[in-house]
Amino acid sequence: MSTISVSQEAHDAGWWESAVIYQVYPRSFADGNGDGVGDLAGLIARLPYIASLGVDGIWMTPFQPSPQVDQGYDVSDYCGVDPLFGTMDEFDRLLELAHSLGLRILLDVVPNHCSSAHPLFQQALAAGPGSPGRDMFHFVQGRSSSPDSPSDLPPNNWQSVFGGQAWSRAAPDSETDTDWYLHLFSAGQPDWNWRNPAVGDYFEGVLRFWFDKGVDGLRIDVAHALFKADGLPDAASATAVVDGLRSNPLVSDQEEVHEVYRRWRTVAEKYQPHRLLVGEVNLEPARAARYTRADEMHQAFAFAFVKLGWDPAAWAEVGTELEAARQLHGAAPSWALENHDIVRSVTRFGGSGAGSGELGVRRARAALLALLGLPGAAYIYQGQELGLPEVDVPVEARVDPMWARGGITRDGARVPLPWTEDAALNHGFSLGPGGEPAANQASAPWLPQPEGWGSHAIETQQQDPGSTLALVTAAVGLRRKLSEQGVFTADDGGSWRVEDGNLLICERSPKFLVAVAMGSGPVRLPAGTVLASAVPLETDGWLQPDNAAWVLRD
Repeated sequence: MSTISVSQEAHDAGWWESAVIYQVYPRSFADGNGDGVGDLAGLIARLPYIASLGVDGIWMTPFQPSPQVDQGYDVSDYCGVDPLFGTMDEFDRLLELAHSLGLRILLDVVPNHCSSAHPLFQQALAAGPGSPGRDMFHFVQGRSSSPDSPSDLPPNNWQSVFGGQAWSRAAPDSETDTDWYLHLFSAGQPDWNWRNPAVGDYFEGVLRFWFDKGVDGLRIDVAHALFKADGLPDAASATAVVDGLRSNPLVSDQEEVHEVYRRWRTVAEKYQPHRLLVGEVNLEPARAARYTRADEMHQAFAFAFVKLGWDPAAWAEVGTELEAARQLHGAAPSWALENHDIVRSVTRFGGSGAGSGELGVRRARAALLALLGLPGAAYIYQGQELGLPEVDVPVEARVDPMWARGGITRDGARVPLPWTEDAALNHGFSLGPGGEPAANQASAPWLPQPEGWGSHAIETQQQDPGSTLALVTAAVGLRRKLSEQGVFTADDGGSWRVEDGNLLICERSPKFLVAVAMGSGPVRLPAGTVLASAVPLETDGWLQPDNAAWVLRD
């Protein structure tokens, strides 16, 4: 088992309260064998780069065995490594190296659904209707359009997040097996039946497997789902649920789900140091905060924040809601502006039209500096520190199942990183043994890199003191220094307001505030010392549009 050193454990008992976590999407981070797909070998080779950012840990999206219908979120073995990404020995080396560099490792766990290739689902299919195996999932009889057509219609009107109905026949060609099974995502991702206690026991074993290895915590996918309304009744409407299941309250946020996380918290606290639980809870702040009560998860992503546009009133409103939730339940927000599921902030903030790219870059820099100054944990998605834009992936190259079923694609935020300006070896994305450039021509990357991708390259930005990468590295270092000096504390809150000229202010304590100029003209900053700004100030005491600053109050 690999762990952070004992002295560091004692010093950082609540390390996650103000941590900066770097999200790694393994298949797009670094390719260690030249096959065009990122893997554990590539991550091992490039791990020093992540450490150089000064972050506290890494969240890795799934690398477990999977048919890759949904890029790993259709898991067929929760306690293994997909050969596409490497071996368990490589994961063990990764964990050991990360800990030696002072980096924690968080893994994704997907408890709402698995792959249709999972052995337990395959056993359930073979066992037939009414069997104990089928009770591990939601196998039920459908409705009938007529007495002569038994179970020819889905059991209810629920819709899949990926488009279309959320039900598929277990055996479409069988006259005797007329069960349907539930899948809130693709048909290759059947939902577990959490009303069966055996499912809870199974997942406790999954948690213990990774915690025993020394993994520092888990990010819980679709954490607010799991339980479905008892009896599986019709929804009020049959609209698509691409808004994160919110349009159908029957498929998520059921009261029983909180007992799952109380159980998991008990498991996490049996380990030293305690393991972290952070949830993907796509609900309004007041509802999401209930998942971070003292005996449940430690953190939940601030989803209301992650999709914000460039609107100071909206930022202040959401910030105020999140602060109210913190005061009620005690857990500070976990801030993020990007992840593998949403449009990159450069594109989101820039809009369309001439000059939108430069505008988006300025705003994304300002937003990222602001995020790193807020109280609580901060999550940075790979490439965000480079100011990467969303890529318009050619239609013929798109692989996201949401595109085929719902006309929405997330591929544009998942394009492999550019490590070098030169286009060779997929802009340095593809490596060979020992982390060296591949000896032979590498395979094309699993998603195509666009023309000019090398202009964002890591090697180039590392040499540019004005780059977004330089800004992020400096801000993370300053954040750590201010914490050591007591300017930042784990008890800090956030008082939000919008001042004249659309100047957004978040005052995290009487000593410190974050300011973002979201208007069209320069605005006067509150009195104090400017510790950092997204771009240099043009006039002392004034913040130009689309800039942000950290201010130490006099």
